Amino acid sequence: MNAEQLKALQAPFKDRYRADPRTAVITLRARGNVGEGLSCRVETGKALVDAGLHPSAGGTGQFACSGDMLLEALVACAGVTLAAVATALAIPLRAASVHAEGDLDVRGTLGVAKDAPVGFREIRLRFDLDSDASPEQLATLQKLTERYCVVAQTLRHSPPLTIELRQTAS
Repeated sequence: MNAEQLKALQAPFKDRYRADPRTAVITLRARGNVGEGLSCRVETGKALVDAGLHPSAGGTGQFACSGDMLLEALVACAGVTLAAVATALAIPLRAASVHAEGDLDVRGTLGVAKDAPVGFREIRLRFDLDSDASPEQLATLQKLTERYCVVAQTLRHSPPLTIELRQTAS
């Protein structure tokens, strides 16, 4: 896809959202069912993923770790955003890879140390690019990828989170 094709693809959406901003607000959903062996089967929309405890918290390693899945979501979003921005700006990429890693002190989630946070202490995102782009183009690519990556912006500026527990009759 080139810049003109991307522009043509997105133009009707942008026009609609400018005309009626309410149509731009969408609700994404995720669902899972708690299973055996301390697992939760998550419906991804394309496949089912069984998530469970990380081996450092007592898991067997046979299930996906939700922390890994968070980093994978970041990589997916950042990679798609990078590709879209590069396409829109006609920045040639021969190859690009995206890497995310995060530091987590599992004492927090295991309740071993009250001073250990539950969650990532730090997350690092890196792009390795094979491109003849100028330093200025690469700086713009990084700035706009960071700006428009939904997952990165959500992690950077956490929205309010409500948690509710409902009891259903069986």
